[in-house]
Amino acid sequence: MSPAPERRLPTPTPVPAPFRHLLRPRGRERWLVLVLAVAAVTAVLLLVDLTPRVEGDFFFASDAPELQSAARIDALFPSRPQVLLAVGGDVRSTPYRQAIGRLTDELATVDGVAAVRSITSGPSTPDAAFSGPFWSRLLAPEGAGLTYIVLEVADTLPGASIAAIEAAAEHAQAGDPELSVAISGVPYVVERIRRALLRDLRVFTGAAVVVFGLVVALLYRDRWIVTGVLATCLTACAATLALLSLSGLAIGVLTANIVTIVFVLTLSHLIYLTANTRRLGALGPALVVTGEASFWCMVTTLAGFVSLLFASAEPLRELGKAGALGTLVALAAAYGLYPPFLRTSERPDREPEPSATRRDPFGGRRLGAAVATLACLAVVAAFGLPRITTDPGLLAYFDAGSPIHAGLQVVDASGGSSPLRVLFRDGEGGRLDTDDAVARLGSLQRTLETDAAVGTVLSLAPLVDEAAQVPLASLMGTRRLIDMLASPTFGGAARSFVTADRELGVVFLRMREGATGGEPLDGGRRDAAIGRVRSAFAEQGFAVEAVSGLYQLQGELADLVASSLITGVGGLVLLFVLVAWAVTRERHAAAAMLACLAGTPVFLFGTLGLAGLPVDFISSPAANVALAVGIDSMIHLASAARRARGEGLAPWAAWVAARARLARPITGAGLILAAGFGLFALSSFPPTRRFGIGVVVGIVAATALTLVVLPWLATVGRRTNEATDHEG
Repeated sequence: MSPAPERRLPTPTPVPAPFRHLLRPRGRERWLVLVLAVAAVTAVLLLVDLTPRVEGDFFFASDAPELQSAARIDALFPSRPQVLLAVGGDVRSTPYRQAIGRLTDELATVDGVAAVRSITSGPSTPDAAFSGPFWSRLLAPEGAGLTYIVLEVADTLPGASIAAIEAAAEHAQAGDPELSVAISGVPYVVERIRRALLRDLRVFTGAAVVVFGLVVALLYRDRWIVTGVLATCLTACAATLALLSLSGLAIGVLTANIVTIVFVLTLSHLIYLTANTRRLGALGPALVVTGEASFWCMVTTLAGFVSLLFASAEPLRELGKAGALGTLVALAAAYGLYPPFLRTSERPDREPEPSATRRDPFGGRRLGAAVATLACLAVVAAFGLPRITTDPGLLAYFDAGSPIHAGLQVVDASGGSSPLRVLFRDGEGGRLDTDDAVARLGSLQRTLETDAAVGTVLSLAPLVDEAAQVPLASLMGTRRLIDMLASPTFGGAARSFVTADRELGVVFLRMREGATGGEPLDGGRRDAAIGRVRSAFAEQGFAVEAVSGLYQLQGELADLVASSLITGVGGLVLLFVLVAWAVTRERHAAAAMLACLAGTPVFLFGTLGLAGLPVDFISSPAANVALAVGIDSMIHLASAARRARGEGLAPWAAWVAARARLARPITGAGLILAAGFGLFALSSFPPTRRFGIGVVVGIVAATALTLVVLPWLATVGRRTNEATDHEG
């Protein structure tokens, strides 16, 4: 056995000038930080609007290419958003019709409701609503056992108006127990999502902060450290919210969780700074040692958020801006506010513990068993990757059995819940007000109505058929009949379906998001259903000019989420190659860090796929959070291993020493963060729940990969018998 290399004693780490002011004794610094924290949090609570902003077009920025089709159709056929009430009961009975009349009148008084259509408001008689070709499709689907009340509402409907609509529905059901009222429509769904996000922001963000504090207290058992951690993290969160407000960026769909994200980013720096201060016994060297790793962690996390700025999806862009700002604030707060609280943990008289004498908890056979176990789990998780869907149905945003899910299910099954508009022209350039064009449009209507993914279809054809039932109307001819329907006398009804020059038309569809039980149709792929709609138009000789609507936008968003996961994670991994090389200065270690980082999303998304949980645009940022935690732990461990190599240790012994030094802070960080994000798994809002589950899985995987696989991969082919004997 050859003798072990002689170890060089570590030399004192000089403290750079920017950090020296942090070492000057100032007894009042802690209290100043506490006052700052209280003032910042109070100011944000009083002055910053923390209500999540969720609007009907929140999926995309106003200048996004995906909204150009919608803008074109809106310019030709202006229309208002709609809220649908599906009222079940004995639809032919007199009490039912009387109840519909009362409910219609009450809804007409709601602020923001511009028009109400029901079997008692619109058709000449309630019976006409059941027999008319147009009114039956709009208000009374055959055999459904219900009728619709259609509300045309303002573009931006206040939450109070939705509450008033819900109150009117509850009042109607209380007055007649045989009635059942289900509500749907984009404004209603948007409001329910906003309420869920606001509830989660208030309840789970606050609860996560409390859990973070309790776990920190259990781990460190130092009142000043716990106080400093909470004060620093809360100040960082308040500063981020204030800066976002000053920049005009409101709380949105994804940025509703920005408080927890910034708290985590700040807390990660503090955990390693605390560990190094306690280990080295002095704050100055700890600032230098931790600062280098923290800087590179900030760079990689910042790059991950900046990459989201190039997405078309507005929520992802908002998260990119907020996350990038929060990343910078977190680093500044950690090193600018927290050091005064660490002075109680300094032990100047304590000699650094010789790293080479520490026993490795993963030594010998335990290491091989742990690596083999993680490898098997990674293979199992990989089988879940092909099962991941980024295109969940609208019903997947709400819990099965909840009132809104049940209501959406009723509306979805009877006539569809997701709007879609198709702008078209005659394929040969003809007019759309001819007998032939209307006849072909009628055939198109019947074809679309046989598609399982299509619910209600409204076009010019049933409107003409409805008007033709009027005595002598059939004698007018199709062209004159359409002209009459476009006149103010008939409310300009035809103008909603065909342009003044009769060259462009639009068909309104309500698409079904799922079958009974909420199972997605066509594997949840909207593009397949839209493709069939386009083919139906082509078969009748029509050329589709544009397609828009919530149904289509959700499909576009699903594609963007999938591409952002690939490009965002992939780009972050490529950037990490450069950072890993800068941190380790060794190709073996850099490759090992890259492999471990790539393994984190495999575990995260594979687990979600095996569990059958979709990755929607709200839960997809779980990857960003988990990767940020994983990058932190890997960079800190690799930096410690490099410093151990500088002390004269062999490669494997250096990684063993680094792991012995940082096993507790890395494990503690994983425990703290997993406990906090685990609370989100208790949310009643499924996307938030999936976000919490994804983060916890990612954090656990990143922690295990860092402590077990990273040292093993970094020293493959370079572990000597001496090092193995020593650490075993």
